[in-house]
Amino acid sequence: MTDSTVQVPETSRRLDAIDRKILMVLQEDASLSVAEIGDRVGLSSTPCWKRIQRLEADGVITKRVALVDQNKIGLGISVFVSVESADHSDAWLKRFAEAVSAMPEVMEFYRMAGDVDYMLRVVVADMQSYDVFYKKLISAVPLKNVTSRFAMEKIKSVTALPIPAVVAA
Repeated sequence: MTDSTVQVPETSRRLDAIDRKILMVLQEDASLSVAEIGDRVGLSSTPCWKRIQRLEADGVITKRVALVDQNKIGLGISVFVSVESADHSDAWLKRFAEAVSAMPEVMEFYRMAGDVDYMLRVVVADMQSYDVFYKKLISAVPLKNVTSRFAMEKIKSVTALPIPAVVAA
């Protein structure tokens, strides 16, 4: 194998063009009936349902949810929080991950490569709510640096992944 060869996970090899169409349809509107999904991808209900069940069993589809407009429920501030740590031990990471994962304001939480160790996407109602969150964050475990960046405007936000086409072997 050369450095330019891409490793494809086992599950991806088993996804054919119809599976990929099903995923695209479901990402656009998971409330559609199986019959409607089948019509859009060229299958009858039973084979379409079986494919959806297999995609769920294989962990390709992890859950189906309703997307809520954060502004319409009073969560008007999005904050991107970068965290640097002086401690990189497994014990520290476990405590930090547990503490941050338990904070409902944290929508996404990543361990990063580069000049920042962790990145969080946080949603709150207002600056006072962020201050409460910030104090909770910095008291959870020792941190070297915390930098908050407040979003002024959401320009693009999508939840649908770009499903790659089937590549012929």
